[in-house]
Amino acid sequence: MKALILRDYNELVYEEAPDPEPGPEDLLIRVRACAICGSDVHGMDGSTGRRIPPLIMGHEAAGEVVAAGPQVRGFEAGDRVTFDSTIYCGWCRYCRAGRINLCEQRRVLGVSCAEYRQDGAFAEYVVVPARAAIHLPDGLSFERAALVEPLAIALHAVNRTPLRLNDTAVVIGAGTIGLLIIELLQLSGCRSIIAVDRAASRLEMAVRLGATHTLLADEGDVPMKIQQLTGGRGADVAFEAVGTTSAVQIAMAALAKGGDLVLIGNLAAGIEFPLQQAVARELSIYGSCASAGEYEKGLDLIARGAVDVEPLISAVAPLAEGVLWFERLRRGASELIKVILVP
Repeated sequence: MKALILRDYNELVYEEAPDPEPGPEDLLIRVRACAICGSDVHGMDGSTGRRIPPLIMGHEAAGEVVAAGPQVRGFEAGDRVTFDSTIYCGWCRYCRAGRINLCEQRRVLGVSCAEYRQDGAFAEYVVVPARAAIHLPDGLSFERAALVEPLAIALHAVNRTPLRLNDTAVVIGAGTIGLLIIELLQLSGCRSIIAVDRAASRLEMAVRLGATHTLLADEGDVPMKIQQLTGGRGADVAFEAVGTTSAVQIAMAALAKGGDLVLIGNLAAGIEFPLQQAVARELSIYGSCASAGEYEKGLDLIARGAVDVEPLISAVAPLAEGVLWFERLRRGASELIKVILVP
């Protein structure tokens, strides 16, 4: 098969790779669409430690079942599916509690680190456990279905909070996850949604998807502006979708006393954390890791049009052109939100 392979750090090649072989509980899937995630772009240079070459990256995907292992039930050749990017065991204490994102044997498609290597979906074919696959609703395109992975992450993050009708929310980072969170917050009945980002183009998209106010991260005292927008009270909830010291500190300073902070961004292994501010203002802080079974809800939201993912798709291109699109994203093309590669 043809695949886009990270052969060495900062070296992507489009070349032949061995066809994957499904095990007894697996599905062999012909990939029809796979979106480029920011974690793939950031992981290429080795700084995250989670894309150790050689590796086929890619975990936001959808396709058609080609073959099913002998122990698989409920799927057959020709079925249109997407699949959870988390490879979970299904039997550990976390899986049995429905917290598959915390599985003791957790792997992630398209990731290789010290503990494991799991080839992903920037290829003509990919193998996934049948338990991670979900049938697509009729009429839902593969391209739109590929965006259920980031939507599931956004759903998980929003569901981590005790969100209430008429709350005021702040979203730091208007990338794919942040923009999807904005859509979900609007659905949840937030009265005010303040988006913060460095790129004006991303903030324009945030308004299109439901943000009521936008602030450029590098212009002026952002926390003070948020206080002004909230009548001096601060926001009820903040979502940090970047993963840097400055972004986390803005999110914390934006909150009212007793507010809720959800940490989603995972760009840096460690940050400077304002501990006394968290304690003295009694903030509730939630980590949010991947998703835990939100795919079916996400597919339903997309299929019904309750969440619109179409504006996030900046380009659909052949997998053979993947090296060029990765290079554009690495150079920081802020006008690109989600690029989908088609084998």
